[in-house]
Amino acid sequence: MTRLALATKPPTAGWDIHCHTAYSDGTETPQTLVSMSRELGLHGASISDHDTTSGWDDATAAARAAGMHLLRGTEITACDGDVSVHMLAFQYDPADHHTADLFAMTRQARLKRTKAMVARLSEDFPISWQSVLDQVREGEKTTVGRPHIADALVAAGVYRTRSEAFADAVSAGSKYYIPTPSPTTHEVLAAVRAAGGVVIIAHPGATSRNRTLLSDDQISSLAAEGLDGLEVWHRDNPPEQRERLLVLAREHGLLVTGGSDWHGAGKPNRLGENLTDDETVAEIVRRGAIELI
Repeated sequence: MTRLALATKPPTAGWDIHCHTAYSDGTETPQTLVSMSRELGLHGASISDHDTTSGWDDATAAARAAGMHLLRGTEITACDGDVSVHMLAFQYDPADHHTADLFAMTRQARLKRTKAMVARLSEDFPISWQSVLDQVREGEKTTVGRPHIADALVAAGVYRTRSEAFADAVSAGSKYYIPTPSPTTHEVLAAVRAAGGVVIIAHPGATSRNRTLLSDDQISSLAAEGLDGLEVWHRDNPPEQRERLLVLAREHGLLVTGGSDWHGAGKPNRLGENLTDDETVAEIVRRGAIELI
């Protein structure tokens, strides 16, 4: 693997490669993602919706029309022992059957889990499965999950914002919560690599969202299996975790990336607040199976 010079500070210019649209739990269209990225002067962006490639065509068309560069990616929920892990997969072949089947199974499991959570919540709150579906923007192409439950609770007047719902009834610590059935990190890594993709662990130091983080040994094991990088520049990684992750990246020759985890109005995260430098993006493209838009 190519080793890049390891930056110790987040880049001030470059790409936002962790962005969500209405095809999963974002509130904006791929077209809005592209137009906002261009207005902000970003060098490029990535669409990385949860467990789906459904928004890729719209994002590709918008990027070409705007003359904007675009990475195509997916954020995949996985598990490593008792640790919940989000993995960003970039530039893989969307026609690969193994990866497509893996995502389809994950979306169905997520849908079943979301319905079960709604059934629990409806005993105490004025929501129904239909009121959750009313929050879905792209029909069956949308990966439905907890954010849509939160939006239904906001629409019912229970909370003012999605963030308030996530801090209470929709949180992972509430009595209504049901874990997402997920493939292992090893299964995801093997599948994406077989499809020619590049795999980055998203916000691996996010102490505010994960009760347990991946250990150094777990990250080392994934690096030995071909993991490409770590998302260091993310608002949920505190300074001490960023330092730890940079050390691990240096030891294992991993790429260091940054992203906003933008969801439009769905989260306070601002598009472009954390970036990936041009050289790292070029290496992701070089390793990937598909061309850069």
